[in-house]
Amino acid sequence: MAERLIVVGGDGAGMAAASQARRRRDRDDLTIVAFERGHFTSYSACGIPYWISGVVPERDQLIARDPATFQDEFDIQVRLRHEVTGIDLERREVVARDLAGGGEVREGFDTLVYAAGAMPIKPAWAHIRGGGVFGMQTLDDGAALRDWLDGEPKPRRAVVIGGGYIGVEMAEALIQRGLSVNLVERADQPMSTVDGDMAELVADAMRGIGIQIRTGLAVTGLEERDGRVSAVVTAEGPIPADVVVLGLGVRPNTRLAEEAGLPLGPTGGIRTDRRMRVPGLPGVWAAGDCVETLHRVSGMPVHLPLGTHANKQGRVAGINIGGGYATFPGVIGTAVTKVCDLEVGRTGLRERDAAAAGFEFVSVIAESTNRAGYYPGARPMTVKLIAERPSGRLLGAQIVGWSEAAKRIDTLAVALWNGMTVDEMTALDLGYAPPYAPVWDPVLIAARKAVDALAATS
Repeated sequence: MAERLIVVGGDGAGMAAASQARRRRDRDDLTIVAFERGHFTSYSACGIPYWISGVVPERDQLIARDPATFQDEFDIQVRLRHEVTGIDLERREVVARDLAGGGEVREGFDTLVYAAGAMPIKPAWAHIRGGGVFGMQTLDDGAALRDWLDGEPKPRRAVVIGGGYIGVEMAEALIQRGLSVNLVERADQPMSTVDGDMAELVADAMRGIGIQIRTGLAVTGLEERDGRVSAVVTAEGPIPADVVVLGLGVRPNTRLAEEAGLPLGPTGGIRTDRRMRVPGLPGVWAAGDCVETLHRVSGMPVHLPLGTHANKQGRVAGINIGGGYATFPGVIGTAVTKVCDLEVGRTGLRERDAAAAGFEFVSVIAESTNRAGYYPGARPMTVKLIAERPSGRLLGAQIVGWSEAAKRIDTLAVALWNGMTVDEMTALDLGYAPPYAPVWDPVLIAARKAVDALAATS
């Protein structure tokens, strides 16, 4: 009889695990069933803001593989609109509720992949009876927001609560849709994934496209009128709103996992080993935004919910389930985004992360241009490096600038991944031509400046 693999969660991590397992084991040897509570599988959640704005015209462009493809090409059964409500590890059984047809489904398993992702943080004050308040975690969330924006009466005023990646990207998307937008952030800066000096550059760009930014301001409630949200309540008074987008971050979706006895780490994510196995539970694997992982620089467990990590972790789990061998070596938190044409990149530790991890360090900021200064289209670029003192090992980097800025973070990510010092980085043989870089690339200029700062403090 074929073994049974049950996958909880039908997005990046879960379906990557299922696909990789199938590539190594045929249908007579392994039956694969995936449960997904939403309407879609294997889609780009990161692309939702660009669909909302209209840059990506069609929803289905965000979907990599639909359930029919998984069935036809991989013989993987996908049960959409099925929410797993219980996991019994002793009986090796999952229980799911059919959200569309009603009733309950029970499925036995030999192997389980828990890939339930993350849940948007939604405080008690964000729950109202009326419509117009949206989290932005799944493609279903994006579809609901699109319907609201396209409906009648047409929303004119938007408030985005939270200034992280989702908040910033959604604020821009709503500006592009023609709405007036207020972004409210409890901290003293938007884009907390970078240090304050770099975040101010981002804030300036946001204001430049018409986004009103209110930092250091806590939201305490929502007002509604005629069954629709009408205002966001703050200590400084209400902010009128016809639509509210919550960008307050996410937490690992681990309630079922915890109830079933899967171990959680200090971040609230599921603990796994390097092969994505759940320790102490044979045949149980976990991957994606519901797990915690090792930060390769700080050596500390972290929860970094990014699609890049989820797909890699799912692939590792699936290879191992299929009889191969693969490991996930950890993360350094590389990420990029944009505000209009301003590009933002970061990798490794921020100053506060380095301090919390106990490092002594120097940080430097270098100003340069994305191309040779005389070449048409040359624009400013700001590079920040954080280096350990006295070793000079790179600990983190941030870049804010115009075209050709964000992907330069990949150069710094590779240097960071391989433990390079800033002194070693000054000799990197990077590509040069006036349309693409000055003769001294901004990365090299920043590395030289870090070497000088280290020398001054030795």
